[in-house]
Amino acid sequence: MLATLVALLAAATIAVPLTRRFGLGSVLGYLLAGVAIGPSGLRLVSDVGQIADIASLGVVMLLFLIGLELRPRRLWVMRRAVFALGSSQVVISGAVLAVLAHMAGVAWAGSVVLGAGLAMSSTAIVLPMFAEADLLKSRAGRDGFAVLLFQDLAFIPLVALVPLLAQHSLPNQVPWHDVARGVAAVAVILVGGRFAVPPLIRILGGARTPELFTLASLLIVAGTAYIANLAGLSMSLGAFMAGVLLSESEYRHELQADIAPFEGLLLGFFFISVGMSADMGLARTHPGLLAGATAALLLAKAVVCFVLALVSRQKLADAVRFGLALPQASEFSFVLFGVAVGIGALAPENAAMATLVAAVSMAATPVLFAVSERFVIPALEAEPVPDFDTIEAADAPVILCGVGRFGQIVARVLRMHGIKFTALERDPGQVDVLRRFGNKVYFGDPTRPDLLRASGAEQAKLLIVALDHMEDSLRVVEVARRNFPQLKILARVRNRRHAYLMMDRGVDGLVRETFYSSLKMAEDSLLALGISPEDAARSVELFRTHDEQTLLDAHAIYRDEKQLIQSAQQATEELMALFEADQPKTTGH
Repeated sequence: MLATLVALLAAATIAVPLTRRFGLGSVLGYLLAGVAIGPSGLRLVSDVGQIADIASLGVVMLLFLIGLELRPRRLWVMRRAVFALGSSQVVISGAVLAVLAHMAGVAWAGSVVLGAGLAMSSTAIVLPMFAEADLLKSRAGRDGFAVLLFQDLAFIPLVALVPLLAQHSLPNQVPWHDVARGVAAVAVILVGGRFAVPPLIRILGGARTPELFTLASLLIVAGTAYIANLAGLSMSLGAFMAGVLLSESEYRHELQADIAPFEGLLLGFFFISVGMSADMGLARTHPGLLAGATAALLLAKAVVCFVLALVSRQKLADAVRFGLALPQASEFSFVLFGVAVGIGALAPENAAMATLVAAVSMAATPVLFAVSERFVIPALEAEPVPDFDTIEAADAPVILCGVGRFGQIVARVLRMHGIKFTALERDPGQVDVLRRFGNKVYFGDPTRPDLLRASGAEQAKLLIVALDHMEDSLRVVEVARRNFPQLKILARVRNRRHAYLMMDRGVDGLVRETFYSSLKMAEDSLLALGISPEDAARSVELFRTHDEQTLLDAHAIYRDEKQLIQSAQQATEELMALFEADQPKTTGH
């Protein structure tokens, strides 16, 4: 077992950073790691089932964490997307795939099983993929989650209906015993999650024993999954319900913090087990069939999801994201195929090929999604940039470049003193907002000499550079110094390196954007700890003057990393000495 664990960790440590470096996400790395060490690769791990059961807890924990984030009120708001969009995706995709499978020579019973199984999408792939791209809160991310949630709900009845497709398996009566057992399990989870678990969490949280709280968190997840599994329900559905019930708990964040590390590790092991289960021998024997079947699956589901997204009034870019996020098969597909083979509804050879197609589709989706995000989505989201404004020869003494969150404050203070200024902003959306509030702002690129000249740079006294991007601000300063040497320049800088680069260009003054606000917070912190206002102000002022002098002194050597490190260490020692020298004055509070 130890050798298996070493192989798993080593493969993931090598493969995942490589795929993430190429912008393909971590899921593909885990899948490739599984193929590499599995029975079809180096055979470092031959018993896939050895880790599959434990690794499946990763999906369970993922659903629990999703439930914690999903308040019951929000779930009610999402009901239309869950049941309308979700059911449409499952039914239409399943029907299309079933027809394609039958056209490929599969019997109707097996075709329906394949259609239903392959219509499902992988929660464990889609949600991390959206999260890595920071798209969970986008329209595509919200609708994608709604569809995945419906699929989780639909999986249970699908498994129950599979026996109806087998020969001589039609029941004479409804299996009320199984139905009652499922209802009872749901009731136990709902009642326990609502009335029993919260008091227990409060007791353990008040005990201030971190490891005990972690054990309880894992028990909640595993226990609800176990109860659901005993009743023949999806383990992930049980954990999801428990998460939703605990989403209003005051200990929600502690639960998330305790479960998240285990979820990430086990979810990675789950994908490795999927990669190991891929029958690469079958792929070598029938490469054309595998490629064609995988392409048909991805294309059919992507088109169905894309059309449904457009019908639900998603924007074109979101519709493309939605379509390319959900075309893969699901971890539930493997379970459904196994049940169907066991009762004779699906031929073993068809199940083997379908399992391989499912695994390849899961590996291909992160690649397709990453390629789309890099090349397709930017083109779809790009809006035509309007022409820059024509500025009539301005005579204001101040030119303000950039009127974002930083520049707006400068503009308001100047206006308060009745000082005229010409404001330039290259974000058309920002310009429209400012103009609606009565501000005189021109849409233009301040890095262009002709635009600065039209703004009155030859007559102005002061140029204020408050742009967000470092390269743009440096370019403005270079253009202004070269073409309008009489201008006094004040610049906003993001960090010390930015400050050094501005000093290289001879600005007359610079302001580090977070420096003074940080000093203010430091002073307020000292006051909150009971230090007198005089001592707090003196300490902050001592630090400010020392840090600004250190910045000036280090400018000459900032390109030499070794000297810069030595200078920083020396500056720290000097600052400590200054504080120690000032200590007798500041301890009399």
